[in-house]
Amino acid sequence: MEFEKNYRINSLFEFYQPLLTTKQNDYLQLYYGDDYSLGEIAENFQVSRQAVYDNIRRTERILETYEQKLHLYQDFLDRNKLADEIQAYVAAHYQDDQQLNQLVHQLESAEEK
Repeated sequence: MEFEKNYRINSLFEFYQPLLTTKQNDYLQLYYGDDYSLGEIAENFQVSRQAVYDNIRRTERILETYEQKLHLYQDFLDRNKLADEIQAYVAAHYQDDQQLNQLVHQLESAEEK
């Protein structure tokens, strides 16, 4: 469960990072991206461990609120699932169609950017 939560928060962070404050960005990057402990972050910023904890939890709620309103992450997942289904269908039924395979490859490459 913890791994799933960390993965989700990291994913949401990727989409909504520009909407966060510098402090929110720093704390989340250190905590989720760089695996710093609350104590290490608190020491680096000369604040209490509780202040770091509160900021991270508040930022997690903000990220979830953005996702509820904007759906950027869910739309990304939905598009990737559809692209995978298209790729599987093309591979099963049109493996010799070079142009169609190239278009599917371009679609996947565009989604990764």
